[in-house]
Amino acid sequence: MSRRRHSDENDGGQPHKRRKTSDANETEDHLESLICKVGEKSACSLESNLEGLAGVLEADLPNYKSKILRLLCTVARLLPEKLTIYTTLVGLLNARNYNFGGEFVEAMIRQLKESLKANNYNEAVYLVRFLSDLVNCHVIAAPSMVAMFENFVSVTQEEDVPQVRRDWYVYAFLSSLPWVGKELYEKKDAEMDRIFANTESYLKRRQKTHVPMLQVWTAEKPHPQEEYLDCLWAQIQKLKKDRWQERHILRPYLAFDSILCEALQHNLPPFTPPPHTEDSVYPMPRVIFRMFDYTDDPEGPVMPGSHSVERFVIEENLHCIIKSHWKERKTCAAQLVSYPGKNKIPLNYHIVEVIFAELFQLPAPPHIDVMYTTLLIELCKLQPGSLPQVLAQATEMLYMRLDTMNTTCVDRFINWFSHHLSNFQFRWSWEDWSDCLTQDPESPKPKFVREVLEKCMRLSYHQRILDIVPPTFSALCPANPTCIYKYGDESSSK
Repeated sequence: MSRRRHSDENDGGQPHKRRKTSDANETEDHLESLICKVGEKSACSLESNLEGLAGVLEADLPNYKSKILRLLCTVARLLPEKLTIYTTLVGLLNARNYNFGGEFVEAMIRQLKESLKANNYNEAVYLVRFLSDLVNCHVIAAPSMVAMFENFVSVTQEEDVPQVRRDWYVYAFLSSLPWVGKELYEKKDAEMDRIFANTESYLKRRQKTHVPMLQVWTAEKPHPQEEYLDCLWAQIQKLKKDRWQERHILRPYLAFDSILCEALQHNLPPFTPPPHTEDSVYPMPRVIFRMFDYTDDPEGPVMPGSHSVERFVIEENLHCIIKSHWKERKTCAAQLVSYPGKNKIPLNYHIVEVIFAELFQLPAPPHIDVMYTTLLIELCKLQPGSLPQVLAQATEMLYMRLDTMNTTCVDRFINWFSHHLSNFQFRWSWEDWSDCLTQDPESPKPKFVREVLEKCMRLSYHQRILDIVPPTFSALCPANPTCIYKYGDESSSK
């Protein structure tokens, strides 16, 4: 017969309960780590890692289903650069557990509605793109995805709503097509042609009075600064003409085609875009920043043309990496230089162009200016043999085009360049810019050099500036600052 007191039983239960909770937390943390790190550098292939992770998650579904659902929905929203990796993972889980696949699709639709309601339109774009790529993984039936896109484009027929609302729904549709356009056209070509016709009709009639205010340069040469929807439409039209063949998106699900094609698919629930309200705040229109083309790097891999969909995909992924990691400059730089497929493209040129695109974005950059300075410094440290040369080439191009540059962007250029020089011993081949010495002192180039030297002096001291520039630049050098000591003057006057 047990002689243990009642209170002992209660006391004995507490440590056991704590241990159980602790074990559960450890398992959840382990699952989070596995999901977040899949696709990173590993000794095993991506395909074997995905297959192994799918097995682990399937085994943990009975006890941790809600946690796994929440994690997968979160990475779909916050790690869009690894989109196809996670859609493949969801496809493998759906093939093993049909009910889980259905619950995941429902959770994604719920999250999409919440994002739209909360005006999180950038995240909503990633969710739409994720859902569309699930068609490739045989999780979502193509006809239901086409029906959703039809509802998206029908927003262009709404009256008394801001143009930016219509723009966003068209952008969400068009920006998903590099991933899923081929599959949708194979299954529902007539419906897709109808959506395309409605999209084209809208793009022809929309107003573009905002474009001159958002352009970094007023001149259209050497690279036109196109409105973002016009540029994306041209890229998608070219992709369609090329029979939807693109060569840059990582598609790990192709390795599992025999497994995924056997899986049962889910239909998306009917999705009606939420109505416009007074509280709705839509993303602002943009102009696509262009700085380089294939002629700028004749020795390396060829840079895709401005209307190539590969250019859109690369830039979109690089922007996503910066958005995900901008608070940690070292991590951000490391993620950028380890971009998948980097050997097939002139990656440094793409990185520099994307960073300057954000820095010069009007009316305001996505992040604080100094972040871009520190990120470029970190990139120069990581790639000392190649990136500084590309950055110097870009700086030279920006200098040559100062005459037609937006004055706000010129100010940002001055701030970035002076800060950058201060981190590299103020080394620069100033003789190459001696053309500014013969120009009107109030013209853009001499003013730029004068203001850069003034900023450099604030980050250093007057004599140092005199030492770093040739004597011929003395007219543009700042005056030696004199200190006025109020009390010293008073004592000397007596």
